[in-house]
Amino acid sequence: MKTLTVNLPGREYDILIQRGLLSQAGDRIRAVLPRAQKLAVVTDSNVKSLYADAVLDSLSAAGFDCRLFPIPAGEESKNPYQLTALWEGFLNFGLTRTDGVAALGGGVVGDLAGFAAATVLRGVAFVQIPTTLLAQVDSSVGGKVAVDLDAGKNLAGAFHQPRLVLMDPDALDTLSLPVFMDGMAEVLKYGCIRDRDFFDFLTARPHREALTADIEHILYTCCEIKRQVVMEDERDTGARMILNFGHTLGHAYELAGGYVEWTHGQAVAAGMCAAARLGVALGVTPADVPGRIEAACAALGLPTSIPCTPEEYAAAIDLDKKGAGADITVILLEEIGRAVPCKLPKAGLLQQLEALL
Repeated sequence: MKTLTVNLPGREYDILIQRGLLSQAGDRIRAVLPRAQKLAVVTDSNVKSLYADAVLDSLSAAGFDCRLFPIPAGEESKNPYQLTALWEGFLNFGLTRTDGVAALGGGVVGDLAGFAAATVLRGVAFVQIPTTLLAQVDSSVGGKVAVDLDAGKNLAGAFHQPRLVLMDPDALDTLSLPVFMDGMAEVLKYGCIRDRDFFDFLTARPHREALTADIEHILYTCCEIKRQVVMEDERDTGARMILNFGHTLGHAYELAGGYVEWTHGQAVAAGMCAAARLGVALGVTPADVPGRIEAACAALGLPTSIPCTPEEYAAAIDLDKKGAGADITVILLEEIGRAVPCKLPKAGLLQQLEALL
């Protein structure tokens, strides 16, 4: 068992990493929710057939009255209508403020279930049980929960820290290769922003087999970096912004593809490559960095560029939550392993991007 503790005063929680942990979910959750009687388990249509029965059996054995709330798999489910359906379902189930919600699935499930937990009855306890690589290394830790709006992704949300995060690396074995590599974009991000040695470790293992052999180390390292950053800046107003490396431009690529052509990981990979080239143009990033990141992404089957119009860049930048008035904070690299926030006028950023197109 590998354990990390996110020390936020009054909102502390553990991240547990161990193979076979799904079958222990009941006892682990009972330890942090001793008063809870009911547990609403949100999952998606893919994960339901793989892991829901084992988790529900474990929860029932620990004395929880459980009900499964399955949603269709895919980003399209992360919307206000599905959120309302969960609220109504939780209340029909009889959920009270001493009960809880568990998210069993990937980032969509975690974001949606977490926002539902943050807002129903003005907030109930929440547990993350992530089953994808992207969710295990990134979205399940840190308390950001949200739904998408017609205007863009994650534009209605909250900060609602989980009471516990349970990571079972065995769950990753059922991921398709594209979904696994999608999560590797966020893994690479951690090396880029905080740990050069970790970046080198990853580039020496460009295949799934080699990565899987060291998966516990990979999960632990990513979660340790995110834990440190979240404890420095829970509300994403300073140091935590570096976790968005590749995301400002990545959101433009997701928008360009109508949120269906490109996955989040693919968009982030291309966004990191573009941000590295932007950093060179601005005199922040050494000239060799873009090539190194592009090579790392390409080796994992991730895109190094995605077509995007100036209008799509402008729309994504206007919606970016790191914007403040006419300015926006973009995350650039001073070197691999060290990210810095750079405040730029939005108009100036667009001019730089147009020059790079």
